[in-house]
Amino acid sequence: MPLSARPNPYPKDTAKDFAAETRGAPSVDERCDTSPPPPASPEPHPSAQSQRGLDWFIFFLADVQTGFGPFVAVYLTTQKWTQVEIGLVLSIGGIVGLIGQMPGGAIIDAARRERLVAGFAVAAIGVAALAYAAWPIFPVIAAAATLHAMASCVLGPAIAAISLGLVGPSAIGERLGRNARFASIGNGVAAALMGACGYFISSRSVFLATFVLVIFTIIALSRIRDREIDPEQAHGAIVRAKPDPEATSVLHLLRQRPLLIFAGAVMLLQLANAAMLPLMAGIVTTRSTQWAPVLIAACIILPQAIVALTSPSVGRKAQQWGRRPLLLIGFTALAIRGVLFATVTDPYLLVAVQFFDGVTAAVFGVLIPLTVADIAFGSGHFNLAQGVVGTAVGIGASCSNILAGYVSDHFGHSVAFLGLSAIACVGLCLIAFVMPETKPPRHARA
Repeated sequence: MPLSARPNPYPKDTAKDFAAETRGAPSVDERCDTSPPPPASPEPHPSAQSQRGLDWFIFFLADVQTGFGPFVAVYLTTQKWTQVEIGLVLSIGGIVGLIGQMPGGAIIDAARRERLVAGFAVAAIGVAALAYAAWPIFPVIAAAATLHAMASCVLGPAIAAISLGLVGPSAIGERLGRNARFASIGNGVAAALMGACGYFISSRSVFLATFVLVIFTIIALSRIRDREIDPEQAHGAIVRAKPDPEATSVLHLLRQRPLLIFAGAVMLLQLANAAMLPLMAGIVTTRSTQWAPVLIAACIILPQAIVALTSPSVGRKAQQWGRRPLLLIGFTALAIRGVLFATVTDPYLLVAVQFFDGVTAAVFGVLIPLTVADIAFGSGHFNLAQGVVGTAVGIGASCSNILAGYVSDHFGHSVAFLGLSAIACVGLCLIAFVMPETKPPRHARA
């Protein structure tokens, strides 16, 4: 049958509608729709005070969280704790942090004043720091570790929610890059400050310094103007003319295929990444005992410097290029890093390899919350979705050290690094062939 003689598969009205829509004219349904249009949300313009307040809040919070890092094990060792007791306390914090990811996100979604919730969480961390310094006995330290882990589960979603509520979805990429920059600078400054306190004063002084930094963190939080945080945008909700229970259902969100794929990819990322630096630190210590502390410090500082320099550019490029190209770059850098760790023997060159760690950290520090915001936008459960991905992060990180340690002990360091690189390649393939692009078109969020 000639093409021109084929019957039109579309009804007459549908064809008219399509022609009208392609010319920019309203369709039949649109002309007959008498329901009032949803009110247009003006583009948010947060004040410089709120923007700077969020910058300093993230900077000081990174300082505070650094005090609960490796310094905990050092401090408890000086208090005559056994390694079993130290490991148990660290495990308690890790388990609570893993379980609390989704409830923490749900709490932020339910809150109407995210800044107030963040303030209570920071205060709880201050109480935990005082408990560490004042009563280093097992029941108190276990309770403090639990309190710190619970507060941290709330603070991650709170920062993303405040950022989204301040700048809106169109500018969230660059804002997240700015967040990553100040967090990275805070981590570097805090590591130097805490190390100096522990060396020149005592290991207990680290937690007293942490408590003082909590005060500065709360002051910075108070500089963010509460009225400039849109609570609907902070939760990833949109204004609708008519309620849509299906779109705002939690079950509908948890069944979103892109969310599940992305959570799986992030779990593979952490499974490949978390064990690389500890394994490499062991190799450096074996090959260069005298310079090991300096080299390991350099391995930590170099990626932080790269994150601080490049994160805002990552946020801008994510808005221009989309999410998938940058995610592919992040996984590629991780895979290359694993291969180089397996083949490079010079301990000084191993420090240079950490450049790729900085690339991966800069990409995923921005892209994880940004991609989750894309997927969850319109559901009103943005922070719960962050909790889902945060749980995947915790699972991957927890399994990474166990898996890499076992392979390293039985087959050698090189095989362990190549195995971690292979896991990164699986994540790369998942992003390349299964994960859809989540960047919405410009008109989709109007």
